[in-house]
Amino acid sequence: MKIHHLLLVLCTCIPLIAAAGTNDTILLTAPTDSILALPIDSAAEARQDSIAEDIFFDEALAWLDTIPCTSDTIILTMPDSVYKARLQSLPFVIEVPYNNIVGAFINRYIKSSSRLAGLKRKAEYYFPLFDDMLCRYDLPYELCYMAVIESALNPNARSRMGAAGLWQFMPSTGKLYGLEINSLVDERMDPVKATDAACRFLKQLYATFGDWNLAIAAYNCGPGNVNKAIHRSGKRDFWSIYPYLPKETRSYLPLFIAAAYAMNFSDDHGICPAEALATMRSDTILTTKRLHLKQVSEVMDIPLDELRHLNPQYSHDIIPGGSKAYALCLPIEKSGAFIDMQDSIMSHRAQELILNRRAEIDMLHKQGLNGSYVKGGVTYYKIKNGDTLGGIAKRFHVSVKQLRKWNNLKNDNIRAGKTLRIGG
Repeated sequence: MKIHHLLLVLCTCIPLIAAAGTNDTILLTAPTDSILALPIDSAAEARQDSIAEDIFFDEALAWLDTIPCTSDTIILTMPDSVYKARLQSLPFVIEVPYNNIVGAFINRYIKSSSRLAGLKRKAEYYFPLFDDMLCRYDLPYELCYMAVIESALNPNARSRMGAAGLWQFMPSTGKLYGLEINSLVDERMDPVKATDAACRFLKQLYATFGDWNLAIAAYNCGPGNVNKAIHRSGKRDFWSIYPYLPKETRSYLPLFIAAAYAMNFSDDHGICPAEALATMRSDTILTTKRLHLKQVSEVMDIPLDELRHLNPQYSHDIIPGGSKAYALCLPIEKSGAFIDMQDSIMSHRAQELILNRRAEIDMLHKQGLNGSYVKGGVTYYKIKNGDTLGGIAKRFHVSVKQLRKWNNLKNDNIRAGKTLRIGG
């Protein structure tokens, strides 16, 4: 069975961005109007909070190569009235107001002109996929700009906190929305499946809050933190609950608005586009066979790095196979050959790459599926919301008494986030 994807966005290879020629730039600053004040203690405090997010912003863009712009004039800032009017002109359902914090983030995007040029090229690559998914779930198109601030449109992005992929799902949230995440497979890195999961998550958040700005904030910090901020402020709009949100989330909606502005109006600031991305057409083939990417690479003469870019969800280059069909993304010109050569591919170095590691692979897969991990020869399990000691004991085929003994527990009370030792 074969599923054709003629658009590159439906696979996951990383495009190469070629550098253009360099010219000196002239930085112009236009006069500013008065700045709309936010309902916080002071504009100075807001600026101080935003300084703490410098790393958050810079890391989101750092993976992009610097692409020198061929334009000789870049306008760094414009009057606030221009920013406000332009944001109001966008055909958005989601409210995107202008204020001092939004303006600060817009300026940071514009000053990162070469990176912004690269982001616009990446948007040409991924936004058609986002648009299709958003339409499927009847969601506003402008939500695509969330992926810009989440991952800088890098499907391989990983955060220090463990979030991954274009939409930066944490493992628990990804699994909640049906993404397979274990030692061998991480579907957070699959643009199609991750985008589908993000749309379902956002749809549920909007159903909860009935306000897109609150839903966007909840995507960043969780519904619980947004509900706490609503309770403390007594109000139900983002800018009223702003002082009560976690600091990173205070910057999240302003970053979203700034990204929408920058992606739509960069031309008006004299920022030239990056050179076109090097793209390829690709096919997706479904297989239930256990397979190593090296087998495909060596038999079909496809660079291993290219296969990894096309299939980043396979953490150890291994397609698990079994009762479930897994997707293998290939350059389109190679897909027909795979069908003809699959017997040779399956047998190539099978003893070395697959059969001798089968027990190890099965163990890794099992550990990933039940949420455990092994360290120093000891199995550990991180407690999740809703877990009970009896349920965990049943899952690992041990007794509650044994779990208490191994973890020095006086009773059956456990707390999400803590780690249990499984075994003496």
